[in-house]
Amino acid sequence: MTPELFQSRFMRAVRGEPVDTTPVWIMRQAGRYMPEYMAVRSKVTFMDLCKRPELAAEVTLTAQSVLGVDAAILFADLLPILEPMGLDLEYQQGEGPVIHNPLRDAREIDRIQAVPSVNDLGYVFEAVKLIRAQLPKDIPLLGFGGCPFTLASYAIEGGGSKNYTHTKRMMYSHPTEWKLLMERLVDSLVRYLIAQIEAGVQAVQVFDSWVGCLCPEDYRQYVLPYTKSLISQVEPHAPVISFLTGNPALLKDQITAGGQVIGVDWRSDLAEVRQLVGASKALQGNLDPVTLFGDWSLVEQRTRQILKAGRGGGHIFNLGHGVLPETSVDMVKQLVKLVHDCGPQH
Repeated sequence: MTPELFQSRFMRAVRGEPVDTTPVWIMRQAGRYMPEYMAVRSKVTFMDLCKRPELAAEVTLTAQSVLGVDAAILFADLLPILEPMGLDLEYQQGEGPVIHNPLRDAREIDRIQAVPSVNDLGYVFEAVKLIRAQLPKDIPLLGFGGCPFTLASYAIEGGGSKNYTHTKRMMYSHPTEWKLLMERLVDSLVRYLIAQIEAGVQAVQVFDSWVGCLCPEDYRQYVLPYTKSLISQVEPHAPVISFLTGNPALLKDQITAGGQVIGVDWRSDLAEVRQLVGASKALQGNLDPVTLFGDWSLVEQRTRQILKAGRGGGHIFNLGHGVLPETSVDMVKQLVKLVHDCGPQH
């Protein structure tokens, strides 16, 4: 890592070191709320945008530049890693991702193999190289991937789910096959994330977007060992931001799973999380994305509260989940400026 990147505002906050002001980036900052993104997206399918490095680089770089955020995050998706594992993935207009051959029977688990070669995902690493070459020298690039549970759920459910019935049935009724699937996902994800780091990202975020459907006991028994294994194998190569959403009851277990930075969604009180971790880990978050539909006075009040709550250790300001498509770009720009204008919070 270059001296400029190592001493950047974002990387200093990751390490819990003093910063001139709290760094900020926005989950899904290259997204449908941004006209520049839609201008590119209107010409190609979502999968094309993910798989054409020059387009993924363009929307990644544009979002960082337009918003003035302290980190760029690679434009990609959680699911394409499932394709070389043997799943038939399609992004349907208005329906989102659909897997046409989901793993509904425990006997089918064995047809899912760990990614044979990360070169099958070479378009991701090519995008990383293009972005890193064009980003400002003091702006880190973040890579990312899904966590094993969220990817397993997609593979089993075949798409979105309300109750995750098929996933939980597999967990409860076929623990041997569940273990095999999770181990193969961990193996694939470790190699995928390390390859992103080798291509030029400075940190990675792992998303467990769907794990909030579990109670703490299920998380500890069926998920924690695998997420912990994933993070522990990647962390020697670069800092890991662990992000889990949907269930504050899992917070202590999320911390146990590891990660130099704990990403917190809006359902948790950031001040309480800080008390829990002290200065041992940096925190990231956690403004409710819907707050940005409110009056500016509310946005400012909540933002200042979060900045105050993040004191006592490293803090990276972010939303508690991805920015929503209907959000005003000007409101997001104003939010970024406010965070920067508030100065150091030590």
